[in-house]
Amino acid sequence: MMKKGKVYLSIALLLVCLSLFGCSQETKKTVRVGEVTHSIFYAPQYVALSKGFFEEEGLDVELKTTWGGDKTMTSLLSDGIDVALVGSETSIYVQSQGADDPVVNFAQLTENDGTFLVAREKIENFSWEQLKGSTFLGQRKGGMPQMVGEYVLKQHNIDPKQDLELIQNIDFANVANAFASGTGDYVQLFEPTASIFEQEGKGHIVASFGSESGKVPYTSFMAKESYLTENEETMKKFTRALYKAQKWVDEHSAEEVAKEIAPQFEDTSLETIETVVDRYKSQDSYAKDPLLNKAEWNQLEEIMKEAGELPKNVDYTKLVNTKIAKKAMEE
Repeated sequence: MMKKGKVYLSIALLLVCLSLFGCSQETKKTVRVGEVTHSIFYAPQYVALSKGFFEEEGLDVELKTTWGGDKTMTSLLSDGIDVALVGSETSIYVQSQGADDPVVNFAQLTENDGTFLVAREKIENFSWEQLKGSTFLGQRKGGMPQMVGEYVLKQHNIDPKQDLELIQNIDFANVANAFASGTGDYVQLFEPTASIFEQEGKGHIVASFGSESGKVPYTSFMAKESYLTENEETMKKFTRALYKAQKWVDEHSAEEVAKEIAPQFEDTSLETIETVVDRYKSQDSYAKDPLLNKAEWNQLEEIMKEAGELPKNVDYTKLVNTKIAKKAMEE
C-alpha cells in the first residue's frame, strides 16, 4: 500500500511539473520589434538574441526589418510592431503632429552617427575643405544621417547648400548603387557597405561622421506611451536583456562579437564584420548602457535645428522614459 502511495505521489508531482512547464511556456511574452535597417551598427541587439538574453527574461522577440524611418514609424503607430528601433528624431516628428499617444524613447542602442564619408578617389591627406565644389551624395532629407552630415559639414565651415552640390533625393536603399554607378564625388554610407566598397575599389573611407558629431541618441528603442504604461514590466525585462548584451559587446573583442553576430549577415565575410565592429567599437558607437541622457537629447535637437528640421523644442522628459532603463540597470 505504501509503495502504491509513493507511485501516486510521484505521478502527481510529475503532473504538477508538467503543468508548471506548460504555464511557463504560455506566459512567455512576445515583443514585436521593427528595426529601421539591418546593420552591424546594431550589434548589441543581435547579441541579445544570439546569447539568449531575451529568452532568459521570458521574452520571445520577433525581429523584422522595416526599411526606413517613415515606414518604421507607420508600422509602430498602426500597431504592426510593439517596439521600433529607429532614430530618436522620429519621436519628435510624431510629437510635432500633435499625437495623442506620444512615441517615447526608453532604451538607447547607439550614441553617435554610424556613417562614413567615402570618396571615389583615394586621398592620402584628406581635409574637409576638399569637399567644396564637389558633388556630395547624401542621405534622405530629415533623417539622422543627413542631418548629422550637414551638421559636421558646417562644423568644418562648409555650407551644404552653397559650397557643394548636395544630392539627397535618392531612396536610402539605392544611395550606394547610385554612387557605384558613377553619381557623386563623395557619398555618406553605413557599414558594411563602406568597407565593402573599399575592398572592391569602388570608394575609399576618408572620414567618420560619428567621430565628428559628438554623442547623440542616434538609434533608440521606442514605443507608444500607452504600450509602455501597459507593459512596463515587459519593457524592463527587454531593457535588462539589452543591457546584458551591451556589456557583453563592450567586454569582448571585435573578433568575438563578429563571430556571435555573423549568422545575421550571411552575405558578409567574417573578416569584414570584424573590421566593421572594430571600427564602431573604436569610436564608441555602441552605447554601453540603455540610458539616454539629457545632454545627448539636447545635442540631437541642436543638430535638427542646424538642419532646419526641428519643428519645435520638446521637453526631454516628455519623449524620454529613463525609469525603465534605470530599473533595468539596477537589477
